[in-house]
Amino acid sequence: MTATPAPMVVAAVGVHVLDTHVIGIESIPAGSDGQLVETIRMSAAGTAGGAALVLARLGAQVRSLGAIGTDTAGDTLLALLAREGIDTAGLVRLAEHQTSASVIPVRPNGDRPAWHCIGANGAFTLDHLADDALDGLTHLHLGGPEFLGGPAAGDLLARARARGITTSVDILAPGDPDLLAWIADALPHTDHLLPNDEQVRGFTGESDLGAGARALVAAGAGAVAVTQGARGALVVTAAEPDRVVEVPAVALGEGELVDTTGCGDAFSAGYLRGLSLGRDPVAAARLGCATASFVARGLGSDAGVYDLDAVLSLVG
Repeated sequence: MTATPAPMVVAAVGVHVLDTHVIGIESIPAGSDGQLVETIRMSAAGTAGGAALVLARLGAQVRSLGAIGTDTAGDTLLALLAREGIDTAGLVRLAEHQTSASVIPVRPNGDRPAWHCIGANGAFTLDHLADDALDGLTHLHLGGPEFLGGPAAGDLLARARARGITTSVDILAPGDPDLLAWIADALPHTDHLLPNDEQVRGFTGESDLGAGARALVAAGAGAVAVTQGARGALVVTAAEPDRVVEVPAVALGEGELVDTTGCGDAFSAGYLRGLSLGRDPVAAARLGCATASFVARGLGSDAGVYDLDAVLSLVG
């Protein structure tokens, strides 16, 4: 049976990146030598951009809000987002900054170190948002609140919640107690916090992931859904802070795993789409894990062909 998508109008605010994936890197050639590789491709990425792309594939009406450069990389990023039907009018172009970009060499064993340029993401402020940026939204997803800082991020999220908009946050930087302090003002206005396991442990100093998630709920988040790679996700909510629920990852067949770049953003998108369908955080996390399994089969968040029906078929 074909799913009837629930109305979802979401703004993906913050970090938008152009990723360049290079597959088959065994080493960096010496001197000025060259090396043949299997594949080089570009994709839209970032805690806002990657989530925006996947949300659009899952049937949401998506706006991208953030900052990019006036360079060719920015042209390419806009084209990749527009190809998915995303409204990019809210991506301001800053001539004095380059578009944020990453180069990700993927080794044969799946390791994926990266070179990254922060670029225009570091210059984005709330002043770049149009007066009507929040009009008509059901959801606001803030990717990279650390670039705005806690007070500004908190202000944006509070404005959204005052309009009845569901808020969510995904953090880009590695876990560190000082970073948590930097964004602490945003947490009381965050309905759903979507970190990874390394971030939770680093933010809280807790070795036990459940205890770390509970600490973040105690800091103000309404629910914390933690990604933990091949183990899936872990969910704690303010409504039941003593209940820690593990949600397993969707198993892939032999040879199906290609690249995990973008899987965290895909989880965020699937989780948020689940919420829009009326699912609770645990059921939404199952949808997030299912969405990530499709992205893991290819390079980047735009890998493969999938839609909401395909993802729902894995979770029921």
